[in-house]
Amino acid sequence: MPVKVNLKMESRKTVYYRTYDEDVVASRDQDLRLPTGYHWYHENPIYRAFAGLVYVLFVPVAWFYVKCVLRVRVVNRSVLKECRDSGYFLYGNHTQPVGDAFAPGLYVAPKRIRTVAAPSNLGIPLLGKILPLLGALVIPESSGDMKKFLTAMGKYLERGNCIVVYPEAHVWPWCSFVRPFPETAFRFPVRFHAPCFCMTTTYQETRWGKRPRITVYFDGPFYPDEGVKTKEAQHRLHEEIAACMAMRSKNSNCEYIHYEERTEA
Repeated sequence: MPVKVNLKMESRKTVYYRTYDEDVVASRDQDLRLPTGYHWYHENPIYRAFAGLVYVLFVPVAWFYVKCVLRVRVVNRSVLKECRDSGYFLYGNHTQPVGDAFAPGLYVAPKRIRTVAAPSNLGIPLLGKILPLLGALVIPESSGDMKKFLTAMGKYLERGNCIVVYPEAHVWPWCSFVRPFPETAFRFPVRFHAPCFCMTTTYQETRWGKRPRITVYFDGPFYPDEGVKTKEAQHRLHEEIAACMAMRSKNSNCEYIHYEERTEA
């Protein structure tokens, strides 16, 4: 549920929603499907070298956007050091259409990120074409492709990469509360027996500029319970991380965009 905030910073816009699963930002190819033969993991050294070069070239672009445009302040990032020698999952609330694609790469550097993303993201003008090179791990539709997807995820974890997951699934720009998200979003760390962290993006009033100041909080690590069945382990991990993110979201004290549930007449 939305948190109570001090509305001294007047909301610039109101967005109405019926469910938390609604898309409030639609890409040009919202129903885009992955092409036949899509690859989630590349063994080709030329492709990997080119992808690495593109990633490095985007680092200064990401730094400028996150630090100078969004003006993000990060709190408690030092907790990530506990798993610096292993792969892990990073869960976050999805509130920045562009920033959420770039920012985690800065936060976890020098690790590479692999961001779980919907196929529609590949339809974003200009950026969509290079997202796979930057680490987009696009969710497949068929069970056969899901096996390839999970195999790729496992290999990235073995290489010490950070798998970024936005369990809310849909981006709600500048949303100051954490929306409910499903327990199934935690099947990945349970499957791979991998640690998790969470990053919670919050918004505060500022005297400078029209947009709020952004503060991102890191917490963890959280570990899947190895002593229970899979669904129970997913449930416990979900409850622990959801509670932590809800607690951190209380540090938001303004709304740049107001989200209001639309009730049926």
